[in-house]
Amino acid sequence: MVYINTIHIDDSWKAVLADEFSKPYFAHIKETLLQEKQTGHSIYPKLSNIFNAFNLTPFDKVRVVILWQDPYHGEWEAHGLCFSVQDWVKLPPSLKNIFKELNTDIGMQIPTTWNLTHRAEQWVFLLNASLTVMKDTPNSHKDIWWHTFTDTVIKTISDKKDGIIFLLRWAFAQNKKELIDTSRHTVLEAPHPSPFSVHKWFFWCKHFSKVNEILKHRGEQEIDRSVI
Repeated sequence: MVYINTIHIDDSWKAVLADEFSKPYFAHIKETLLQEKQTGHSIYPKLSNIFNAFNLTPFDKVRVVILWQDPYHGEWEAHGLCFSVQDWVKLPPSLKNIFKELNTDIGMQIPTTWNLTHRAEQWVFLLNASLTVMKDTPNSHKDIWWHTFTDTVIKTISDKKDGIIFLLRWAFAQNKKELIDTSRHTVLEAPHPSPFSVHKWFFWCKHFSKVNEILKHRGEQEIDRSVI
């Protein structure tokens, strides 16, 4: 691992993103986070979890990418994996709808824990475009250069790997499609699973079974969705 202040990055990601950590924009990200902490603002997830998705899913293991906008902004909810919350946190509406679609699509029982670490350990890269957020202020860190970093992450995956399945939720994530070489990768697009948009074809999109069909066709191990 390499440590960036109190943050660590898996060595496989460090190898492909090394240039980014020395660029001025990344120094600006660190400076902004430290200043906000010093002035008493609460930032989520905690600093040690900001790169949780990277540490649970090494670059060379990535098979599926799920992209969303930014972490949950409620206390203790976010822990560095998009849509996932820690075990003791109330089930968020969007994640509840994801579980409903899993139940309809593949018959998965609604779980009793909302932590998606098991998905990340099966090489599903759960990426937020902004890796941090200020408490109770959604999308508050969209302008501190996180998008520059995560756009590079997406393009690096596209350029250096083959056959990745990208699940892009909502128009925001779908705008990132231009970073992906669709001749070499699969892109599945759907509305965001929030209560406000879930009926605009997120329900019944059957993306979860499609992902496993693609993996099975390639002779790769399917995602075990029976376990959280």
